[in-house]
Amino acid sequence: MRIAVDVMGGDHGCEVAIEGVRQALDADRAITTLFLVGNEAEIQQARKKSRLYDNRIEIVHASEVLTMDDKPLEGIRRKKDCSMNRAIELVRDGKADAVISPGNTGALVAGSLKLRRLEGIERPALAARMPSRTNEFVLIDAGASPVCEPVHLAQFAVMGSIYAREILGRKNPRVGILSNGSEETKGNDLTRVAARLCSQLDLNFIGYVEGFDLFDDAVEVVVADGFTGNVVLKTSESLGCAMMHRLKDELSATPLRKLGALLARDAFRGMKNRLDPEVYGGAVLLGLNGIVVKVHGSSRERAMTNALRLAVEEISHGVNQMISLQIARANERLAAAETAVSPSVPA
Repeated sequence: MRIAVDVMGGDHGCEVAIEGVRQALDADRAITTLFLVGNEAEIQQARKKSRLYDNRIEIVHASEVLTMDDKPLEGIRRKKDCSMNRAIELVRDGKADAVISPGNTGALVAGSLKLRRLEGIERPALAARMPSRTNEFVLIDAGASPVCEPVHLAQFAVMGSIYAREILGRKNPRVGILSNGSEETKGNDLTRVAARLCSQLDLNFIGYVEGFDLFDDAVEVVVADGFTGNVVLKTSESLGCAMMHRLKDELSATPLRKLGALLARDAFRGMKNRLDPEVYGGAVLLGLNGIVVKVHGSSRERAMTNALRLAVEEISHGVNQMISLQIARANERLAAAETAVSPSVPA
């Protein structure tokens, strides 16, 4: 497996990314080649600090860095020699199977279109893993396609179901469309038509799910347009962070509480790990000819390590091949359903 890593796009510099790479390479021999893409001088310095001397490493120099301040589409077009562009091009040119970047999300989505969509896919979608009460679920789309049509949501449902089955290990994942209520009368034109389309597909489709259902193990795949999904993702992560800070303040308020916190520290550590987005590595951009993993810009070493593990899982499970096959079947069903309801035209 060959993976390209944009080591320049994160908030903490390439040292953090490279240390995460070192840990991943130590743990996984399935990675045969790992491209470190960025400023060669900085990479070499960070390699020495991290003691990364693995012979599977190749450095690809990029003279520019795409920052969070760059406008996504303008930046990816103007900075042609940025590390993100060069990493994506390694996949496009068949030199790598996957690309990982902590850089600007909009730029990564725009740049990844160089890989071209899988046949039959109309829009790519970001699939993000999120914790539920006792397990986890997939939120799709988490920000790639802010404006969607019903057929896009139906395709997201197919891709999300495959991802939940192959990566989360759910045998028959339940799929729901995010709405403002679970009743069929709820939602808007987009969700109502999308729900009708999903009911025609070979999915374990349960209809609408609302905010109350997301973290209560009610569903394994939550489908939304990219605007709504991104708001849900960021709000959830912010709430989790705020809860941990509030809990820390409360537990340190008195000596007795501090003692209780000490006795329960393993439980609190487990809770923190469950709520930490770095555990999941990142969100994956599904629907393209290549594996694309988006890591949080503020992520540390663990997130990069887990992102590499996630890319290896996607490659080994053949997720893209399954998406191509099932999207073709889904499109056939949708076309047949449309023909069945279309009025006949008199000769």
